[in-house]
Amino acid sequence: MRILVVEDDALVADAICRGLGRSGFAVDHVGSAEHAEAALELEHFDLAIIDIGLPGADGLALVRRLRAAGRALPVLILTARDGLADRVDALDLGADDYLVKPFELPELAARSRALIRRMRSVASARLAIGELALDLAARSAHVGGDPLELTRREWSILECLALQAGRVVAKDRLLQAIAGWDEEISHNAIEVYVSRLRAKLGAAAAIHTVRGIGYRLDDVAH
Repeated sequence: MRILVVEDDALVADAICRGLGRSGFAVDHVGSAEHAEAALELEHFDLAIIDIGLPGADGLALVRRLRAAGRALPVLILTARDGLADRVDALDLGADDYLVKPFELPELAARSRALIRRMRSVASARLAIGELALDLAARSAHVGGDPLELTRREWSILECLALQAGRVVAKDRLLQAIAGWDEEISHNAIEVYVSRLRAKLGAAAAIHTVRGIGYRLDDVAH
């Protein structure tokens, strides 16, 4: 899953990006609302984490613009402001969650996972597709009770497919789920990762190729 961090404090942004990266997210960072809007026009993100105190247009103005433009992207607000009025304003403008600085990175990662699940209409961190079982919080997968050994990118692709099980996920979408701006990955690499996943899943679940579009994860019974 891919996150855009909108934070003007370079040290804070670096800590957030490193922490979320260790939790398995692909993370990109911009320092202003204007740069965030430009990034969102060009790339797909699963979540935006937005600081209120940005230079130029502040974080609340950015949320207002995103919602006015019809963007349903989940938004988590970060701020040092802990007043009730600030929280109410952020949520009323369209933010989905609100976290006050200082915060613990594991909580930020957990809230991020929850918001992305909610966007996909997935109520639980535990998913089952055929004999395949995933724990999104623990980033673990099992087939028939036996653990699957997955690389970070294999997990990210499987997670992306599982969150939209039964629906086609475009190759570009998978590419953006595993790679930030500083990583060069080709469509051919996606094919390699999918091939490895198929071998590891065996008969537990099926990753179908939809020619010219992408892939779909199904229970083998379908």
